[in-house]
Amino acid sequence: MMNVYQFQPERIDGGIQPLSEYKGKVLLIVNTASRCGFTPQLEGLEMLYRKYRDRGFEVLGFPCNQFGGQDPGANGEIAQFCRMNYGVSFPMFAKIEVNGRNAHPLYRYLKKQQNIPLMRFIKWNFTKFLIDREGRVVKRFSPMKKPEQLEPYILKLLG
Repeated sequence: MMNVYQFQPERIDGGIQPLSEYKGKVLLIVNTASRCGFTPQLEGLEMLYRKYRDRGFEVLGFPCNQFGGQDPGANGEIAQFCRMNYGVSFPMFAKIEVNGRNAHPLYRYLKKQQNIPLMRFIKWNFTKFLIDREGRVVKRFSPMKKPEQLEPYILKLLG
């Protein structure tokens, strides 16, 4: 059975990160951007991460420059921006594409899990996917949904 654990994306520092190392954890996978109207959500994502990481929760950030060119920097610049401006300590990954021919395989997988034609593409930065402890997509949230609003869903999965 397929799940997110089969993927091995590149970390923002250039190393490879097997998602299988997150087995048994609740994950929130988010495509981020440094120059987006939703960028302040990094603060809420970090708050959730710090609040629940000891209970088995991880936020995984995937910078993306596909929407309005809102993350044009190199990986190192993005990492520094997120750390300096929002205190981001959750795992960040190398910049990827989430739509189109060059979409990262993880995002191809995530989008297919809804099996709803209109959900087969990412509309904008800060689309969020909640993953259960078995590596399955449980819910997808639009960029409009603030991280704090996800807390009840996260708590339910954490048990």
